[in-house]
Amino acid sequence: MSESPNGSQNTMFTDPAPARSFPTAAVAIAAVAIIILIAALVLLERRGPAAPSPHTLLPEDVYSASLPISNLQMSESTSMSGGKQTYIEGHIANHGPKTVTGITVQVVFANDLHMAPQIETGPLNLIYMRQPYVDTRPVSASPIAPGGEADFRLIFDDVSDNWNQQLPQIRIPQVQTR
Repeated sequence: MSESPNGSQNTMFTDPAPARSFPTAAVAIAAVAIIILIAALVLLERRGPAAPSPHTLLPEDVYSASLPISNLQMSESTSMSGGKQTYIEGHIANHGPKTVTGITVQVVFANDLHMAPQIETGPLNLIYMRQPYVDTRPVSASPIAPGGEADFRLIFDDVSDNWNQQLPQIRIPQVQTR
């Protein structure tokens, strides 16, 4: 900058000092962010209660009375890495008026140690091929029509050592129909 003859700085080529104003853009952005946060919290509250643990005994579905399970058989296999799988195979029939498109089962592995039983919850898978090995698929891939029947297989990787090795109880807490 150049100095004027009287010793002061020349302000002819400098920008004027900006006028201080209220930061409306920043306040608007903050307000929108707070509104979005409140809306998200309200939506999360309305989602309802959290799903119960898969190890909690659930009430049986009303339609489960129309789905008798029979011919239960158990087997086990061990892998070369030392893992053990427990298989439960059986037969299910649909004596109800609706086509079944999905079944959730709970398998209750009791014990003789007066401890809470192990409860496993998962989808029922139907056997659709036995050769060259048993293969399964979900009920939704092969719905069970009224009067229909199907074989099923349940596979468990982590049955507790305190299980009494007796046939577990199989419950049906959820059925999807159409």
